[in-house]
Amino acid sequence: MTIDELFDKIAQERVMIVGDVMIDSYMWGKVTRISPEAPVPVVAVTKREKRLGGAANVALNIEAMGATPIICSVLGDDDSGKDFQQIMYDASMDRRGIVVSDSRMTTVKSRVIGNSMHIVRVDEENTHPLSAIEEDKLLDRINRTVKTVPIDAIIFQDYDKGCITQRVIDEVSDLARRKKILTTVDPKHRNFSLFKNISVFKPNLKELREGLNVEIDDSTEESLMRDLLSASTMLHERQSIEVVITTLSSRGMYVCDFRHDEPQAILVPSCAHAVSDVSGAGDTVIAIVTLALAAGLPLEEAIRCANIAAGIVCEQVGVVPIAPERLRNEMRKHENPKPEHWNINN
Repeated sequence: MTIDELFDKIAQERVMIVGDVMIDSYMWGKVTRISPEAPVPVVAVTKREKRLGGAANVALNIEAMGATPIICSVLGDDDSGKDFQQIMYDASMDRRGIVVSDSRMTTVKSRVIGNSMHIVRVDEENTHPLSAIEEDKLLDRINRTVKTVPIDAIIFQDYDKGCITQRVIDEVSDLARRKKILTTVDPKHRNFSLFKNISVFKPNLKELREGLNVEIDDSTEESLMRDLLSASTMLHERQSIEVVITTLSSRGMYVCDFRHDEPQAILVPSCAHAVSDVSGAGDTVIAIVTLALAAGLPLEEAIRCANIAAGIVCEQVGVVPIAPERLRNEMRKHENPKPEHWNINN
């Protein structure tokens, strides 16, 4: 499949994103002095911006690639929830999966950026699980959507804010299996062990350690590869995960594929030329891997595509979706690479 054919196929896809959404709020400014009140920088704000965040950032990555995202989540009945829906409306995004509840608040993460450096983040949120009524409403939206829209893949995007519960996981996973829909997961600690029979599971190193309660020695590449293989195998055996992708921040990604007689694994170095900010890179990885696999790309090529995409977003400050033309151009530079040898002994 050529790069142009891949992008054309991706543009026809419809992807459901189930999970915690939030607003990423930014205050950008300049720092020229230290506060006389405390040893902290004074930021003279020059610009404010609100963006869709959390699971919605995954949706933005899906949309940036030309595909159609459908976000299924629960917002609070508050001003931030109204702002969230207004941003969706202005961007002509599908809002059929959004449930509004007067029992929750909309999560807002406010970041202060001074002189292009991330100085502080302030979170406004509550994280209690959905009530039974909220689960009913969310699952009703999901079931209605799958009945009326041909869904190519479902992404569970968990931020431990309460939207993803065991019931949501079980019922949506069962629906996906019955409809033969690809399922991918970007997990957090609380629900880590609840995801079973999933195609692709993508924790970061901290989430893998905490989710399995294991030690992973990352002091050398050899020890890292050894312990990641052990942890990935444990995850596969306990939860029937087919492919485990562990993101390692600026060190790249470790991928372990259990769809063969013997596990196949590789450590993929980061493609970032200069890492400015890793925020949102995981969102980009899960979005691109899901789109590429749903388009029929082999895992090795899907990983290569996602790795290039993650490298691009890491070069930018703040949580931003992938720039598709930049991705297309970077992929062309690597269009005919030497085949990667997937071997756990490498």
